[in-house]
Amino acid sequence: MGLSHVNLVMVRNICYSCSMPEYVVKTPIFEGPLELLLSLIEKRKLHINDISLAKVADDYITHIKELPKFPMGEAAHFILIASTLLLIKSKSLLPALTLTEEEQGSIEDLERRLKLYQRIRELSLHVKESFGKDMIFYPRERAFTPVFSPDNTMTLESISSSINEILKRLPKKEFLPKTVVAKVISLEEMIESLTGRIQSSLKLSFKEFAKIGKAEKTHIIVSFLAMLELVKQGIVNVVQENHFDDIVIETEKVGVPHY
Repeated sequence: MGLSHVNLVMVRNICYSCSMPEYVVKTPIFEGPLELLLSLIEKRKLHINDISLAKVADDYITHIKELPKFPMGEAAHFILIASTLLLIKSKSLLPALTLTEEEQGSIEDLERRLKLYQRIRELSLHVKESFGKDMIFYPRERAFTPVFSPDNTMTLESISSSINEILKRLPKKEFLPKTVVAKVISLEEMIESLTGRIQSSLKLSFKEFAKIGKAEKTHIIVSFLAMLELVKQGIVNVVQENHFDDIVIETEKVGVPHY
């Protein structure tokens, strides 16, 4: 973490603490800020074993519960100092405890931050008193006038070329050819037509009925389906002597039903 970032975080915490009540440690032998408690312990002016860190933590939890919103920056600062106090107390209770390089570095880093924090708090009082009194720059709205300032590459030819390129990329209308849809006779109509023809003659050539060679393919297909439907219903019989010969349609029923 860079020094400038640490300064910004500390200034933000100081501004926050100005608007929120500061946490004060209250024990039988000490009452004051948490930073002062750590400083006295490090200077051997106060013994760590005389302080109940559990009570300090419980009092702080009660303190933040009374605040309107959770103080994120202050809570992080409390955890950092409280963990250092816990480490110091562990060394006091266990003299043979050996600190790792990371733990020793954390203590030194905390000492550096606390000194910087104390210095910023001292300077912040002067900043608070003089802020906004002697302003150098005043906020004002600047009026901007739009100006068309083309460069040397913008010529009449380049503009014309760009417009033509844009016109080429525009979607074009597609004109679909008009198609006349021919009327196709329905299957019901074809069944009715075949029924009428077979009723009058009792025997009929499929080639003649379907007009093979003269009518459209769809007409022939619908005629064949109509013939199959009448065969299925048992109304007509069909006979074909050989493959690809003409089909003869006949019926023995005089009263063929109408469709």
